[in-house]
Amino acid sequence: MQCSFDSRGNSVPTILLLMQNRLYEQGGLQAEGIFRINAENSQEEYVRDQLNHGIVPDGVDVHCLAGLIKAWFRELPTGVLDSLDPERVMQCQSEEECAQLVGLLPPTQAALLDWAVNLMADIVQEEHRNKMNARNVAMVFAPNMTQMADPLTALMYAVQVMNFLRMLILRTLEEREGPILEASLICHSGPSDENGHHSPTTSHTEDGEKEEAEQTSVHEEPILDTLACQTEDISTRDADTSPIPQENDISTADRNSRREKAGQPRNLNSKKGARRINASDEKSKGIGIFNRRNPKAERVEAWR
Repeated sequence: MQCSFDSRGNSVPTILLLMQNRLYEQGGLQAEGIFRINAENSQEEYVRDQLNHGIVPDGVDVHCLAGLIKAWFRELPTGVLDSLDPERVMQCQSEEECAQLVGLLPPTQAALLDWAVNLMADIVQEEHRNKMNARNVAMVFAPNMTQMADPLTALMYAVQVMNFLRMLILRTLEEREGPILEASLICHSGPSDENGHHSPTTSHTEDGEKEEAEQTSVHEEPILDTLACQTEDISTRDADTSPIPQENDISTADRNSRREKAGQPRNLNSKKGARRINASDEKSKGIGIFNRRNPKAERVEAWR
């Protein structure tokens, strides 16, 4: 039988590739119930005869092409999965176990199974149009992948083969989604470094480092500068609220000057008022509160 290589490098019969290409060209993947709906027997016999002569007739119903693909696998001398131990097929409970079991197939059967599984995966990707999910596609393909003499045993084994094919389909779909997700991550990432590694969060990291540096610089201001600023604020408030000489203070000064002229002792309260004014003047000049004189010392000095 003449064979050709498919897009994955599998060597499969050319007749399968011709039917697959025509099925895709005529929109068979989007047809509802593809591989589940049977075509008319008369048309299928005509197309089968043309295919045996190496001709794919035009205007063939997509359901007829799908039925002939299943018939090709069903009419093989031995089923594609017949070389596997049925007990091991029944024991497969995960996608990894199924993939390991596929590795035990001979090269010819492995290539045919890989081609069929990818065809089924293409159908499942159009599930929103053809209403065929992984379980439905595996169900219609399973009876064509094995051949058993006992019909009851074949029916029971077909259920296990259906689960086996379903897990292989899901695994193939996951493998297809991997490169797509990786490509999307690369598109959203930043420029690569010398080693070819991308850093998608470089800009965000730099911004975060800048903000942390600014916050650190704010918190690490010298304590003395902070105290100086507080001192200036306090001195400014004191200057604003410093007492203004009232009429009583002025009158007291006049009385003191008159007493000095008359030879009488000077009133001590005037000295206190003068010092209070001088202290407020010092505050208005920006002198810190730490440089002010002790009020107790002023009282003692006033009584000397």
